[in-house]
Amino acid sequence: MMLATEKPRLDLLIAAPRGFCAGVDRAIRIVELAIEKHGAPVYVRHEIVHNKFVVDELRTKGAVFVEELDEVPDGAPVVFSAHGVPKTVPVEAQNRGLDYLDATCPLVSKVHRQAERLVALGRHIIFIGHAGHPEVIGTFGQVPAGAMTLIETVADVAALMPIDADNLAFLTQTTLSVDDTAAVVEALQQRFPTIMGPRGEDICYATSNRQAAVKAMVGECDAILVIGAPNSSNSLRLAEVAERQGVRAKLIQRAAELDCSFLEGVKTLGITAGASAPELLVRELVQHLRDHFDVTEREIEAARETITFKLPRGLDAAA
Repeated sequence: MMLATEKPRLDLLIAAPRGFCAGVDRAIRIVELAIEKHGAPVYVRHEIVHNKFVVDELRTKGAVFVEELDEVPDGAPVVFSAHGVPKTVPVEAQNRGLDYLDATCPLVSKVHRQAERLVALGRHIIFIGHAGHPEVIGTFGQVPAGAMTLIETVADVAALMPIDADNLAFLTQTTLSVDDTAAVVEALQQRFPTIMGPRGEDICYATSNRQAAVKAMVGECDAILVIGAPNSSNSLRLAEVAERQGVRAKLIQRAAELDCSFLEGVKTLGITAGASAPELLVRELVQHLRDHFDVTEREIEAARETITFKLPRGLDAAA
């Protein structure tokens, strides 16, 4: 019998890997070092990564976030976000004499270079991604207009009417659902047997690993909480992975957003965080749960990540 003063028991399974990936780490560090080098303010075109806590923290240090370069004053330093930008953006920055730094994730840049190579080969690119996402906009901006067609689903594959069905290639956004993308790629390859694929997997290691970690623990969980922003593609995919395995999942940005009714009947709760969410927010959530429950913690490791990315020239010495 539980005494009135006793807290109900809650077992936590913490996914590993979770939270920041190497590309996000690098992008945030670029903004911090740019502020150290130039002093505040340093302008950032678009949210450096999709996480309100990270963006607000950088604001306190002197970052000013804008959507377009015309909002950046002449002579001010500017950083391009981790999602990548169309080629026209650095050209505009150069024409205005702006001191700019490109924080595009190297794995996104790899997709950009592949797009250029495929177009140079005369291939029309079928790009699998989410309409309106900054990474998609940036990738389309690497090649001439009309050189790529965007699709999102298997149904979109059936609706494709390419001019030359034997001269196609495909690429993907880096933060998609591994399972969904595999189904779309399979449909493409069945309908267009000569379609050319990328040299390697476009979905980044961090996205794949975080989805694998959710799959590794979902069988033991009654529900899963994902810490991440509602505009974060990789965070949204983590919640979808859990739900497709038949487990309730909810995306929250901070512990304060958690509605306790979500935990009704939950004995074992899984926790993970999208690639743009800092570990501090995971610990904040765990402490919030400790205030209301008798908590035990166990980490479920699906992979180990040791990847790091170099900083741009000129900032590496300041790191």
